[in-house]
Amino acid sequence: MMSAIDNKTRCGWCLKEPIYIQYHDEEWGKPVHDDKLLFEFLLLESFQAGLSWLTVLKKRDNFRKSFVNFDAKKVSKFDAEKVEKLMLDAGIIRNRLKIEAAVNNAKRFLEIQKEFGSFDKYIWSFTEGEPLINYPKTLSELAAKTEISDTMSKDMVKRGFKFIGSTICYAFMQAVGIVDDHVEDCWRKKQKK
Repeated sequence: MMSAIDNKTRCGWCLKEPIYIQYHDEEWGKPVHDDKLLFEFLLLESFQAGLSWLTVLKKRDNFRKSFVNFDAKKVSKFDAEKVEKLMLDAGIIRNRLKIEAAVNNAKRFLEIQKEFGSFDKYIWSFTEGEPLINYPKTLSELAAKTEISDTMSKDMVKRGFKFIGSTICYAFMQAVGIVDDHVEDCWRKKQKK
């Protein structure tokens, strides 16, 4: 769909809010190999479960402050007192299970870094290090999950991660560019050809 802002054709899901357009244009579908940024998206996607991504994006700066700039080592050390403080933080999504899952997932993230050398090596191994590029014509052709996201989710759950079902994994894969699901006529897709 054409944006009234700058006459660029974009994926239709992002046209409602400027923050969505910026996220679409600058981040969504771009391959990420930085462990800190991968942890950020992993944490944010787990908080998004059952909510809109727009809700999470609007609170992203607050999440950054509350979760010490997405430092997995520091988040892994959050105790019950810190969880209670986060439950009072209106700037984030105040869901006890998701907050506790974030602390747990930070610990699991660090275990994977130790085992594989980096989370990047682990997470990109599901696609043999290469992004999967799809060419949907419309948003209705986008998958909510795939066989690869099923495999990723099962492996992560086996390793102790929480709030990491197949749909969350697929959204994470899209966010960090493991999957490129920009529609065919989107300017971002055309830029890559």
